[in-house]
Amino acid sequence: MSAEKGQSRFGRIWSNYRIVFVFVIFYIVCTLLTHGKFGTWNNMSTILRNASTIGVIALGMTFVIIAGGMDLSSGPVLACVGSIFIFLQGAGYPLALPVLACIGAAIGIGLVNGLIITKAKIPPFIVTLAIGIIARSVTTFICQGKTVTGDNTDTFVKKIGNGSIGSIPIPLIIMLVMAVILTIILTKTKLGTYIIGVGCNENAARYSGINVERIKIITYMIVGACTGIAAVIEMSRMVAVSSVSSGQGYEFDAITAVLVGGTALEGGRGTIYGTVIGAVLLQFVNNMMVQMNISIYLAGTLKGIIIFLAVFLNSRNRSGS
Repeated sequence: MSAEKGQSRFGRIWSNYRIVFVFVIFYIVCTLLTHGKFGTWNNMSTILRNASTIGVIALGMTFVIIAGGMDLSSGPVLACVGSIFIFLQGAGYPLALPVLACIGAAIGIGLVNGLIITKAKIPPFIVTLAIGIIARSVTTFICQGKTVTGDNTDTFVKKIGNGSIGSIPIPLIIMLVMAVILTIILTKTKLGTYIIGVGCNENAARYSGINVERIKIITYMIVGACTGIAAVIEMSRMVAVSSVSSGQGYEFDAITAVLVGGTALEGGRGTIYGTVIGAVLLQFVNNMMVQMNISIYLAGTLKGIIIFLAVFLNSRNRSGS
């Protein structure tokens, strides 16, 4: 009997924290394979800095997916609102204006996504895919198909993306602070309860008095806000925006991070801390490919395999619960 209880307890721990175990195992294996080079703080700080942009987008994506939605516009939207940041910053406006304009525009696009999805009853992947195409086209038009550079002499702006407090990268601090705030919203507020309820059973949530449409719109505005903040981080690192490459594929990396972190693709279940770990694990893979001289052209293959494994493990976990 005690053996059964032990197995049951281990099963619950594995179910709830398997992403943590995977993270630790992956870290140890990568460190051993590189003879300790992978585990150095210099390398880890680079990984964590690079993971922060995708990680911040993924934080908002977690809310959307938990509520049963999907956002394929995040990458192009990052480039679009990032161009606003670069043009205003390059024109010499106080930093607060480019930052607020960038985040505000992203929230506005999230609002548009949410309104069209809920009012027109069009599937989220179609709406957000179309909005993403429009956003990329607008960016290309604004930048005239080129890379536009802001004020490279503004060291304060550069510190947002490239600076550190002590030895901790500022983008990582931003991501962790946002993760704490969003965890509180998801687990300690009525909004979080409603979002989970909508994702678990939309009809039941509606019958219980939850304004399902408003909740969905809010989740798209949240991912919009996160995308705007990610754009600030990204643009401050480069102080430039490319109409072609900025934000390219970021939406898929963010979705992958969310799924790897244990959020159910069908909605109703997920954690913020899992998403953070998922974003870092993706950078582990990218970093290991470089250190082991594996062609970067195989990155998509590895990410595809990771998505398959994440969805498979999540479905097994749900069916076994």
